Amino acid sequence: MEDLRLAVLIDADNVPAFSIKEMLEEISKNGTPTIKRIYADWTKPTVNAWKNVLLEHAITPIQQYSYTTGKNSSDSALIIDAMDILYSGKVDGFCIVSSDSDFTRLATRLREAGMKVIGMGEQKTPKPFITACDKFIYIEILKAKIQEVKEPARPVRNKKEKNAISRVDHALITLLVQSVSDLADESGWTFLGELGSFLLKKKADFDPRNYGFPKLLALIKSTNKFEIDERESANKNIRHVYIRVKS
Repeated sequence: MEDLRLAVLIDADNVPAFSIKEMLEEISKNGTPTIKRIYADWTKPTVNAWKNVLLEHAITPIQQYSYTTGKNSSDSALIIDAMDILYSGKVDGFCIVSSDSDFTRLATRLREAGMKVIGMGEQKTPKPFITACDKFIYIEILKAKIQEVKEPARPVRNKKEKNAISRVDHALITLLVQSVSDLADESGWTFLGELGSFLLKKKADFDPRNYGFPKLLALIKSTNKFEIDERESANKNIRHVYIRVKS
């Protein structure tokens, strides 16, 4: 399947600059960034950190002066550009990088137009913006990845605890059990690949990395609530994983 062409629009006032490399790598897992723009009042010293990384990552800076004190001036410029890009027909989806709820209506409008919308921001991002996206990725996950590179290797148990930004609690286990049951065939088995997509439809910010696990299967196994069945496929190097709720 051909990669989605993505417009990456970054609100410099509401996300940190230090993890831009990891942000773009994460975005590339979902498609090809064909447009990369970042919005700020570049006369302000608060965005100096971004200036050092723009050329390296081929991100186009868009100047937006602050006409009103206390109001993020970048919002309107980003929204107008997003609508212009939408009507140009040059992309299949958008990645909005911000922790600001002001982009909730924009995300909703883009999805109504048939666009794939990926959000990326910090954990403080208000829920309405998160749920307005098809998928939302927390920057804290990327911070944990940076720390792994900087720090010496440690036991997996400690690393999992360190990198987790959410707990594996009753609410999560209930979500997993219900989702597996919703997708199950007559014998109760659910294909793991379908489960991942289904969970994102229910919860846009679902990601096993939020709980300290690199993959969904590792998270599933940690709950001790499911049976696992790895089945051979036509390609002997690939196994299809099925799960069902333990009786």
